[in-house]
Amino acid sequence: MHVERTFTVGVPVGTVFDYLADFTHTEEWDPGTVETRRTGGNGGLHTTYSNISEFMGRQVQLTYETVIHEPTSRLQFRGRNKSATATDTLTLSDTDDGGTQVHYRADFEFGALVSLVAPLVVKPRLDKLADETVAQLKNTLEKLT
Repeated sequence: MHVERTFTVGVPVGTVFDYLADFTHTEEWDPGTVETRRTGGNGGLHTTYSNISEFMGRQVQLTYETVIHEPTSRLQFRGRNKSATATDTLTLSDTDDGGTQVHYRADFEFGALVSLVAPLVVKPRLDKLADETVAQLKNTLEKLT
């Protein structure tokens, strides 16, 4: 199951990339994030993070790793715990006016039990969270200028 959104901000792509490459910033732009801290690495490829998020009234902990780090164009973070995998992919491109187009995609894989109810129960809540995330992310990025 996945959600994805595309939006544009009036901030240069390099600034957006540098900000998003530090996954600890999810505390500022992801409404579901309670806490994210770096646990290893230098902020580039294979950097790891401990993340606590709240979804559907429950707190969950995931260990994230930066699995794609292509400066100014693409980032991917994969989070795992014993019952779920979440993969966040951010693809960036320059706009003609010096801003950045951001394509955000979040993929979720759940254990067998949750997978049975996910299309009916989880998907609508993920769509709502994706809208909230993009609104908050866009607002946060616009403040970087």
